[in-house]
Amino acid sequence: MPAITWEDPFCGEGNSCFRLGTDTGGNAYIAVVGQEDRPITDSLEALRALILDIKAGKADHLL
Repeated sequence: MPAITWEDPFCGEGNSCFRLGTDTGGNAYIAVVGQEDRPITDSLEALRALILDIKAGKADHLL
């Protein structure tokens, strides 16, 4: 697995903490804190689209 640069954790209530990371190959990663060895992987473009859609309210129904 390539070297991943992880951001600081995003934590909700309780123990639900997630980390976002990137590598130099244009890949993006999302992992539960403490399980960074088993991330979900996709492209930086996919991560960008996910974040923009969440900011636009397209996931509000999940709250």
